[in-house]
Amino acid sequence: MDSKKDKEVLSEAARSRYGTIASCVGIAMNILLFCIKLFAGLISGAVSIVADAFNNLSDSASSLITLLGFRLAAKKPDRDHPFGHGRFEYISGFIVSIMIILVGFELAKSSVEKIITPEAVEFSGLAVAILCISVAVKLAMAIYYRSVGRRIGSGAVMASATDCLSDSVATTMVLACMLIGHFTSVNIDAYCGLAVSVFILISGLRSANETLSPLLGQPPTEEFLQRIDSIVRECELVKGTHDIIVHDYGPGRLIVSLHAEVPCDIDLLLIHDAIDNAEKELGERLGCEAVIHMDPVQVNDERVTEARKMVESLVTQIDARITVHDFRMVEGPTHTNLIFDAVLPRELKISDSEARDRISALISENDPCYRTVIQIDRSYIF
Repeated sequence: MDSKKDKEVLSEAARSRYGTIASCVGIAMNILLFCIKLFAGLISGAVSIVADAFNNLSDSASSLITLLGFRLAAKKPDRDHPFGHGRFEYISGFIVSIMIILVGFELAKSSVEKIITPEAVEFSGLAVAILCISVAVKLAMAIYYRSVGRRIGSGAVMASATDCLSDSVATTMVLACMLIGHFTSVNIDAYCGLAVSVFILISGLRSANETLSPLLGQPPTEEFLQRIDSIVRECELVKGTHDIIVHDYGPGRLIVSLHAEVPCDIDLLLIHDAIDNAEKELGERLGCEAVIHMDPVQVNDERVTEARKMVESLVTQIDARITVHDFRMVEGPTHTNLIFDAVLPRELKISDSEARDRISALISENDPCYRTVIQIDRSYIF
């Protein structure tokens, strides 16, 4: 097995260092931007610039909380938390999202007040220069955050990259508002401030969804599932995989369990050794703890193969996403038992007993000699 095929898995210490550095850069740059934008807003009297300045201040607080989250997430497992503290990174990201939403709400409120009671905005060349510099800095930060986020696989850092990109767009809007007001005498400062606050609210809501989802238990990506299947199938004795479950206890703290179908007529110790190697490969290449359950299947019996193909074809009449696993045949003098698991998609709106009855009826109609012993499972993958 060639571990070079997979993305390098960083150690927890390396992830923590990358996250700490990125957070410190964010704190320093956002505080600097807050100071210069607040200065520009005060000398010009533009509420949109002041709103954008406080957006940067909230970003620095967000970076501080992200830094704290990385620190807490790096704590070692203990008696009360045997799987570590990795989810602190998600919790810190969620707190940051709530802060962003609150800031957006307050800025929207002040902008509406300015729309009701408008105030004149003075054009300032210095303010324009400061806003141009701010756009450039935020774009550079977005590129940096995206690079680090991809490197360490951190949703929190990737969210910061998205936030920086939206900030650059918002600041560009503020800049355009100031120029329009100067050359056309049309004061749209308060409206621009309201638009900036909407950007902030949308960013906060999107970030909240991205950080809350893994806390609640989101399904793994299709790409990750394919990598698991590909690595396990590199073992020639494995004929198929199913019932893959991924438990996420924070970045770099994944527990993967699955069933692997193996020939029933191979030496048990040989299969056990092969499965141990597959678990080790999954751990090294995906940075996870892996547990593989062996399911012995008949692979060299033509009658079993044909019966399985027949069942796999019939179940698709109920739903094309239903899969069949652990297929066995027990032949008797009057009838043959087909024993298998049928995995139903979670969103399929029929009961397990109804699914079992419908599958049994389809098989009986196709061949009355077959009787079924069916275990109905529900997929953890959507």
